[in-house]
Amino acid sequence: MPELPEVETVRRGLEPAMAGRLIVEARVNRPDLRWPLPPRMAERLKGQRVLRLRRRSKYILADLSGGESLLIHLGMSGRMLVSGARVCDFVHDHPAPARHDHVVLEMEGGARVTFNDARRFGAMDLVPTEAADAHPLLASLGPEPLGNAFDGAYLAARLAGRRTPVKAALLDQRIVAGLGNIYVCEVLFRAGLAPVRLAGSLGEARAAGLVPIIREVLSEAIEAGGSSLRDYRQADGELGYFQHTFRVYGREGQPCVTPGCRGLVGRIVQSGRSSFHCPECQR
Repeated sequence: MPELPEVETVRRGLEPAMAGRLIVEARVNRPDLRWPLPPRMAERLKGQRVLRLRRRSKYILADLSGGESLLIHLGMSGRMLVSGARVCDFVHDHPAPARHDHVVLEMEGGARVTFNDARRFGAMDLVPTEAADAHPLLASLGPEPLGNAFDGAYLAARLAGRRTPVKAALLDQRIVAGLGNIYVCEVLFRAGLAPVRLAGSLGEARAAGLVPIIREVLSEAIEAGGSSLRDYRQADGELGYFQHTFRVYGREGQPCVTPGCRGLVGRIVQSGRSSFHCPECQR
């Protein structure tokens, strides 16, 4: 599932085609994705101007001129693809309609934004903009890891006394929003922390020290356009490239990249997810 860097990359890719522009036409080709789509969705979208595009955790929100926001979740295989818009010196022509094109937005200026989702684990909803933070998918989320509310004092306080593995704690969306399996593995490697170590054992200084590492990893991933492992693509259809710089994720059995370390990257399973780590470097 796309994590924060992938969703932020998609948001940035949609912005030139959508922000400030009118939705000239909307086509909704099925009644549901993971959950039922909102009633009269096409009618409610048509004629609305997109005031801004923002991201909350792994969700994109398009604030509309009529007072509603279009909430978008990519799910496992969802893609938001832009065609007919100029990107640098190139224009991506509109492709032929595809089987899994579930929602299509014709934008002012000629761009087309298509939500394609083969597995239909994605979701869309229309919510009042002023009440968007109270939406069931957003209401319990913790602070954004790149925002001011997420600092060392906050994280140290949230991890203090916890008898859950530090990896599980960082994946808890109520503690910090948007982190997923890939980037938590990379963060813990850079921090020298074993994924099974109890969160409450870190101490205040070490817990607080995770904050700049989390921001560093996420910022590097966003700069690289995210990580393309299976279905993820940027809004122009291009791949992300951060996977080429993974230090542990997916590198089971390969040498640790830490200079002087003779360890091999290992893999364990925690709560059904693979945790990649160096047993020598991470304690």
